[in-house]
Amino acid sequence: MTDHSDRLFLVGPGFSATALARIWQGAVQGTVRSEASRQTLENSHIQPVSINDDDALQAATRNAHIVVSIPPTEAGCPGLDLLEGYVDQARSVTYLSTTGVYGDLSGGWAMEWSNPNPQSARAARRVKAESAWKSCFPALKIARLPGIYGPGRSAFDRLRAGRARRIVKEGQVFSRIHVDDIASGLRAMIDCDVTGVFHICDDQAAPPQDVISHAAELLKVEAPPEIDFDAAELSDMARSFYSECKRISNAKLKAATGWRPSYPDYRLGLASILDAGA
Repeated sequence: MTDHSDRLFLVGPGFSATALARIWQGAVQGTVRSEASRQTLENSHIQPVSINDDDALQAATRNAHIVVSIPPTEAGCPGLDLLEGYVDQARSVTYLSTTGVYGDLSGGWAMEWSNPNPQSARAARRVKAESAWKSCFPALKIARLPGIYGPGRSAFDRLRAGRARRIVKEGQVFSRIHVDDIASGLRAMIDCDVTGVFHICDDQAAPPQDVISHAAELLKVEAPPEIDFDAAELSDMARSFYSECKRISNAKLKAATGWRPSYPDYRLGLASILDAGA
């Protein structure tokens, strides 16, 4: 078991990694690129570490639990470029990836042992980054995440901003995860002596239009009209999102760590966000 007085080092701290920092009981450090991001981290009680300070990066890595959430580029993972010379001194390394690596399964189930079949350049870069990190740190923990939502990033925000659309594609479902459940799932992975790939997701994949409808019902506003997928005007990125349909299993993480999501479906997750005033 991990002692939560142990140090946590976040490489590319964003929405998910910052949620983990909130429940970590020890010291938390995170990489920064600018003064603006430095202030943001300090406001979140995360000690900034400049990516341009090699001595500070080496010190932050030593005996720390590292969580890498910075997205890869065409050139590879910037986090690995930063830490490759120091990573062997870490207590553990967890890499945040995406369930997009499986591509389209026509509504079928993705398990951790399912073969990656990336169908976008973004997903292909994730597969390469996973492999590069595994080569550098063989005891790597990989968390593959589906669609992420939480306070400030939910269907409520899109409805309030007038940007929500109920696009209907027959048979389409997505898996999701509340950001607080990502945090608890990551903590469970770090706490336990597990390595390899794990999914952190809720228990119920659902059609995206149902999520918008339920959020509108909770807000007591009229849901936007349904739009047939074939008639919808979508960006290339959004259209690629709808080109993949699959369900993600979290059974392996549950069995290995005892973790359970606090919000096993989007209804409970949305209700918690609204109850919190977000």
